[in-house]
Amino acid sequence: MVRGYLAARWRKGPLRRDLDDAVQEVFVECFKQGGILSHAQRDRPGGFRAFLYGVVRNVARRLEARRSRDQQAADDVDLDELPADEESQARLFDRAWARSLLREAAQRQEEHARRAGAAALHRVELLRLRFHDGLPIRTIAARWQIEAATLHHEYAKARQDFKTALAEVVAFQHPGTPAEIERECANLLLLLG
Repeated sequence: MVRGYLAARWRKGPLRRDLDDAVQEVFVECFKQGGILSHAQRDRPGGFRAFLYGVVRNVARRLEARRSRDQQAADDVDLDELPADEESQARLFDRAWARSLLREAAQRQEEHARRAGAAALHRVELLRLRFHDGLPIRTIAARWQIEAATLHHEYAKARQDFKTALAEVVAFQHPGTPAEIERECANLLLLLG
């Protein structure tokens, strides 16, 4: 997720070559002795997402400032290579965060399904075909040789399974009341809509 955000932030320009080093620097900032991670507070507004965004943004700014100084010394500044405004960068980060949590929720749903049995695994596959492959329910029903109405019922169960897994992931990242967690889940989906 950190790599995806930085890649989008630096989609043009020379810093893209330093992407792996920048990701490494974010993790060093977090995990070094007395690092920034020791200051994280789960109950702060925005939760861990806002905290991590701050860390990644600060590392990115530091690298951009270093690069800018180097470019000015070489008198070779290209304004097209500078990152976009902070608001668009925050949206990029939020979208990367949302995609990351949705992937984690899908993995969690699949883990639950493995324990629950074949019907639950079938529902995981149904969601994959519907959202990853973009197939309509009627096409999947024809492929699986079952009634579309039956598959619609299974689709509703699959979406509920996913919603439960997403709520578990969000509750870990953004603790709060069930209503706050549900609101955060809805916000994540809106970020990607």
